[in-house]
Amino acid sequence: MSEASLSDNVLATGSLSEELRALLPQTKEGLKLDFSEKIERSVVVLLYQAKELFYEEKKKECLKISEIIRDYSWEKLNTGTWRDVDKEWRRVYSYGCLLKALCMCLKTDDIAEAIRVCDMGLLMGASILGNILVKVVSVLQKHLQHGKRPSEARIEELSKKKTKSDHTLAPAVKFGTAVPLLHCPSLEFFRKNHLVPQKPVILEGIANHWPCMKKWSLDYIQEIAGCRTVPVEIGSKYTDEEWSQSLMTVNEFINKYIVNKNDIGYLAQHQLFDQVLGRKYIQLYSPQESESLYPHETQLLHNTSQVDVENPNLIRFPKFTEASYQSCILNPGQILFIPVKYWHYVRALDISFSVSFWWS
Repeated sequence: MSEASLSDNVLATGSLSEELRALLPQTKEGLKLDFSEKIERSVVVLLYQAKELFYEEKKKECLKISEIIRDYSWEKLNTGTWRDVDKEWRRVYSYGCLLKALCMCLKTDDIAEAIRVCDMGLLMGASILGNILVKVVSVLQKHLQHGKRPSEARIEELSKKKTKSDHTLAPAVKFGTAVPLLHCPSLEFFRKNHLVPQKPVILEGIANHWPCMKKWSLDYIQEIAGCRTVPVEIGSKYTDEEWSQSLMTVNEFINKYIVNKNDIGYLAQHQLFDQVLGRKYIQLYSPQESESLYPHETQLLHNTSQVDVENPNLIRFPKFTEASYQSCILNPGQILFIPVKYWHYVRALDISFSVSFWWS
């Protein structure tokens, strides 16, 4: 490393440390660690030790203890079912993540890993110190030197791979079954004619002003969020044996997986399905068609059909041919209203992004 780059590195580290310290109480007494008796005394002692070491600038020792705190609380988070995990242990985990991330940031090379640690605290922990982990990540992202974004050739490669994997590029939408389309209806008209009677409709022209309609692309998503750790569902159907959930960065997901959700199911809420990038083919079945869709009998999957919509086994599921449906190809800028308990089948036709809103 040259003398000039070394100097820049030191300045960047110093600036980063100052910005992070500004997010914290100025004194160790100001950093309150209040936990109930549900947290073992030995763990509380470790938390206080880590806090003392951090304010004494003994980052190496603080890092070691914060890792012990994270490892121990992680075991608590993964013992039994999630609903039985006490929020106090989630807070302990978040404090462990916070202290570890702060200690790691003495070295600029560790910024990406520090963001990953903070994201784990946000995903698995609980809010602490006014949701400080969100603020820490915001500061870290400003100082992170982004890795190489996907080249145009890589995006084209993913697009070709996606096209090849589909049965057809654009399934035909039969006359008489198409979901109706409205351009900029009034709220009252939408409520009276679609929300209350629970009738699907495509809304057009009401999302044109959204910034995402002009900004979103693979390139943009990786630039602003490529380093962030997120939960990902891997597989085309919830019912497939290989279906799984995993935590990975957005970059890892884009580089490894281009997947479709090909099963058919329903939600217990109304949904606005907003198409931002690319196209999706969608089939909608009313709740009255439930019997013909052969829902799984288990409580966990009772809202998921056993039928492969585009390649149905009519020997096992003969009534499926009787099920009437509406369909559409949803284009960028269009919003599909899916009423509560409407069965919906979704298949991406291109590399695409959608945003969903649910309400009861």
